[in-house]
Amino acid sequence: MNGSRRPGSPAGLLFDLDGTLIDTAPDLARATNALRAHHGLPELPYAVIRAQVSNGGSALVQLALGLEAAHPQHAEARQFLLDRYAEAVAVDSRVFPGLEAVLGAWSRPSPAWGIVTNKPRAYAAPLIDALGLTPGVLLCADDLPVKKPDPAPLHAAAHRLGLAAEACWYIGDHARDMQAARAAGMTAVAVGYGYLDESEDRESWQADHWFETPAALASALLG
Repeated sequence: MNGSRRPGSPAGLLFDLDGTLIDTAPDLARATNALRAHHGLPELPYAVIRAQVSNGGSALVQLALGLEAAHPQHAEARQFLLDRYAEAVAVDSRVFPGLEAVLGAWSRPSPAWGIVTNKPRAYAAPLIDALGLTPGVLLCADDLPVKKPDPAPLHAAAHRLGLAAEACWYIGDHARDMQAARAAGMTAVAVGYGYLDESEDRESWQADHWFETPAALASALLG
């Protein structure tokens, strides 16, 4: 095991993307407010948008315009938002402070970390490339027939890393991340610095570990 990792640490790390590994809220907030502006509406506060980022594009459309998924104009509005996001996917998005060191330590001698996200590959892959990240595996929403909270993407990611699922930590900021981790037999690790709605019942997540800050998570994974 690499000397910079703690003894007894997992054999592999799998991260959720938005709100766990990378702070993507600034660029998604810009796209959401662009949708608002397109409809002649004033900007929403950043904090309000940030709390919904992990729920995906449809949730952001509903937040921005009040259009539920079944509304006939929802799909068009969602595409507008996603197009604006695709134009500027990595302007202000950054790896959460302290986690760069974790990725470096878990990349030697070969990557023992990866990303499993419900973000479509068309947006996730350019973001990863722009930030210069080289995960051992990247599984996106459209790579398999199912996505989180189904455990299949987590199982597939562990397999591609050459690891048993039970030897991995899955780290996320949403209840579905913990559901997927438990179903996959992985250690379920929740972070409190992500995109949590204040109404969330965090106790119901049944996480094995909680880390309230990126620094706390990094400290647990590095010697």
